[in-house]
Amino acid sequence: MKKLLLATLLLITSVAFAAPQYGGTLVFGRSGDSTSMDPSHVTDGESYYAATQIYDNLVQFKYGTTEVEPALAKSWSVSDDGLEYTFKLRKGVMFSKTKYFKIDSEFTSKDVVFSLGRQFDASQPYNKIGGAFKYWSAMDMTNIVKSVTAIDKYTVKITLKKREAPFIANLAMEFSMILSSDYADQLAKKGKQGDLSKKPVGTGPFVFKKWRKDDKIVFTANKNYWNGRPYIDRLIFKVITNNAVRAAELKAGSIHIMDFPNPAEVADLGSNAKIKLVKQEGLNVGYLAFNQEKKLFQDKRVRQAICYAINTKGIVKAVYEGLGKVATSPIPPTMWSYNKNLKGYEYNPEKAKKLLAEAGYPNGFKTNIWAMPVARPYNPNGRKVAEAMQADLAKVGIKAKIISYDWGTYLKKSSMGEHDMVLLGWTGDNGDPDNFLNVLLSAHAAKEKPAQNRAFWKNAEFTKLIDEAKVITDGAKRTKLYERAQVIFEEEAPWKPIANSIVVEPMLKKVHGFKLDPVGKRRFKEVWLEK
Repeated sequence: MKKLLLATLLLITSVAFAAPQYGGTLVFGRSGDSTSMDPSHVTDGESYYAATQIYDNLVQFKYGTTEVEPALAKSWSVSDDGLEYTFKLRKGVMFSKTKYFKIDSEFTSKDVVFSLGRQFDASQPYNKIGGAFKYWSAMDMTNIVKSVTAIDKYTVKITLKKREAPFIANLAMEFSMILSSDYADQLAKKGKQGDLSKKPVGTGPFVFKKWRKDDKIVFTANKNYWNGRPYIDRLIFKVITNNAVRAAELKAGSIHIMDFPNPAEVADLGSNAKIKLVKQEGLNVGYLAFNQEKKLFQDKRVRQAICYAINTKGIVKAVYEGLGKVATSPIPPTMWSYNKNLKGYEYNPEKAKKLLAEAGYPNGFKTNIWAMPVARPYNPNGRKVAEAMQADLAKVGIKAKIISYDWGTYLKKSSMGEHDMVLLGWTGDNGDPDNFLNVLLSAHAAKEKPAQNRAFWKNAEFTKLIDEAKVITDGAKRTKLYERAQVIFEEEAPWKPIANSIVVEPMLKKVHGFKLDPVGKRRFKEVWLEK
């Protein structure tokens, strides 16, 4: 009887202990700061991290998956011709009140019209505020979306110019987040429209409190959140640019979760009694893009030569240390339509020299490699990767100078095409190949600056295949088109793909409920702290 009672008590204790607890402050240590709080004007993950806490979308990805589920829209329907999407909105969802936005403002159809419409409708006042709508442009959305119309207070219709297979998934991405039109109007009356990117107001699970640039962002729980309040009371994003220092802060308990550890430190962190590791094969790719606005890289033989000259296998072994695989395609192997037949460019300095000679550079040339200043899921150490590439290229006569800037400047300058070669990468935002191939490599994404296509590659055949794949819904047919596009990519070599990484997120064992999103988000609504 005593044993039975003891077992029962242990079971009860275990169940009670497993139940989420409310309260506490969670500190998230990350490698870089946001560049803006307006998700429609940015494309970088660090900015999206913050936006995810503040804003909602009409639809969202189910936590930890690429499955789309209702969010601010409780339901939607699509016309038979695939051109009209009608959304029924939730009632009673309120925008958060802050010290600079104190009115009661309910989310309605006008906020959807404002948030999406301003990205393509020149008649909207905010169309000219804050700079380019980079993601909207990169995805060629102006040639896809015809209109966004409020049918009534709680109904919105989006009409397309042509079919778009991943359209619903696109609406779950950060550039489609919903901002407050009332707040935008308030700022406009005060002549402070720029504050939309500095002092955000949303309907999301957390409320923005303050932002100290390159230091921290502070959020508090939205206790009136339509989908249930978060467990933690306070969330702090702490910028710690050095990977090793972030790891030391985690070991000391100064932060609860850290982004992007040095691969060499993962085993040590995992052996720490107070730390656990959450791992997942990333939906990502790291790459070196060749800027084809520069005459040097307009010759395919030069691009191919560099691809042969770089020992990617050696770089992945030295820098990723077991947490990455050599990439051969612009999409990761975990993505459907990945072309398994691509072999990539093996390390072959002699082939590189031969191609350089054929292109008129028997003695090589001088160029530059831009190295990322922050750790990203697809590249844990941009400087080390650049240095390894620099050494490899020197063996075939190419003298490459390494250049770097702070993260915001790096993104801005490279989007304007100031680089020769640039290290970057991508984590998929919607689980669709279009999000890689169209956004990063299509002619659409290189048409206007700032551009998301950092290679400024405008291959008509490649883009035609991508465009054709976007308007059909048959998965098998789309796969064949994407596989053909990848063959063109390999032959034309606008990039040197580097790696697809395994994402590791170390955290204190007292942290519960955290999942790594395949689309690269960091979500804290379901996270709780053991007291």
